[in-house]
Amino acid sequence: MPLTRRSLLAAQLAGPVVATLARSRRAAAQGTTIRIGVLNDQSGPYRDTGGVTSVICCKQAVEEFGTGHGFSVDVITADHQNKPDIGAGIARQWIDTQAVDLILDVPTSSVALAVNSVCREKNKAYINVGAATADLTGKACAPNNVHWTYDTYMLARSTGGTMVKAGGDTWFFITADYVFGQQLQRDTSTLVTQAGGKINGSVAYPFPGTTDFSSFLLQAQSSGAKVLGFCNAGADTVNSIKQAHEFGVNTKMKLAAMLMFITDVNALGLATAQGLNLTESFYWDLNDRTRAFTKRVVPKTPNNWPNMIHAGCYSATLHYLKGIAAMDAGQRTDGTAVVSRMKAMPTDDDAYGQAKIREDGRLLVPAYLFEVKSPTESKGPWDYYKRVETTSADDAAVPLDKTGCSLVHS
Repeated sequence: MPLTRRSLLAAQLAGPVVATLARSRRAAAQGTTIRIGVLNDQSGPYRDTGGVTSVICCKQAVEEFGTGHGFSVDVITADHQNKPDIGAGIARQWIDTQAVDLILDVPTSSVALAVNSVCREKNKAYINVGAATADLTGKACAPNNVHWTYDTYMLARSTGGTMVKAGGDTWFFITADYVFGQQLQRDTSTLVTQAGGKINGSVAYPFPGTTDFSSFLLQAQSSGAKVLGFCNAGADTVNSIKQAHEFGVNTKMKLAAMLMFITDVNALGLATAQGLNLTESFYWDLNDRTRAFTKRVVPKTPNNWPNMIHAGCYSATLHYLKGIAAMDAGQRTDGTAVVSRMKAMPTDDDAYGQAKIREDGRLLVPAYLFEVKSPTESKGPWDYYKRVETTSADDAAVPLDKTGCSLVHS
């Protein structure tokens, strides 16, 4: 190829970029810089349940982990806009051009599964915190993947199981039409029917982009079901519950928020949310350690106290850093080796206490069923929950022999 003025100029311009990337990759390979990419929704319906607060909690873990471990830590972030192609594209670019070693959070199950495929192909560590699909530790499990915090099975077992025991034996579902909503409806339906209940019907709505739930609520009301299960999350849950109150549906049916966070309760207000049952694996006022963690984080997120996703990003980051600190520098960029080391170590932090990662990649943590307090019961800011029931860590996870994960050996 002849050397022209144009090609020479292009080479001169590309030179610094190529050199920078090369240095970045060499630094990562030598274990001197570990780069964490927090990938989530920062502008759509899940911006408060994850979003910037997840990034802050990740950075809190990095700060507490401190220095002097033989490597530094960078945290970068991006908005996947709840679109699998965008999420997968960002993940690929991060790994190929920015030497990202860990991808963290990734709410929206369809995006999480797409990112999981990229991380498996590239052998980079992936810790899912924000997405609920149990497939990440089932048919889509991978040796470089860990699933923190909660999944569709946990939610169905905790919230759905309690509703059935309390007499809610006929159900209607309003479901976000993508992987998360579909799986949550499936898992809850299975539990309800196994307990002798009946599914009276369901309706799926387009996700994202739906804000008017009136026609779906009218269908639910006419179904004759005792329980209306919302298989959605974030702003969709807030909007659908508000509209259920506006139409008086809550006076005729028991509302079951199958995935709801304390940030959603705050958005609804106690006057509307009071009496709702919901499941989280973290609550700021559970014990002295959760209160201590929250006290450290809230000054940085004063208007958005941590929910289980935010706490999960802190917990997962801290355990990841402990894991790579215990490894040889040459292994720290090997996702499978890193996750194997994480599985070999018990977790212990202020947000989740002591726990362990199962061979399929599921972190085993208890599920707490809460009831939202009334305005008169609440004694201060974000004092929203009273605990109703606890599902043990082992019972809150899909039985190991039922996961379908190829990593599980009988």
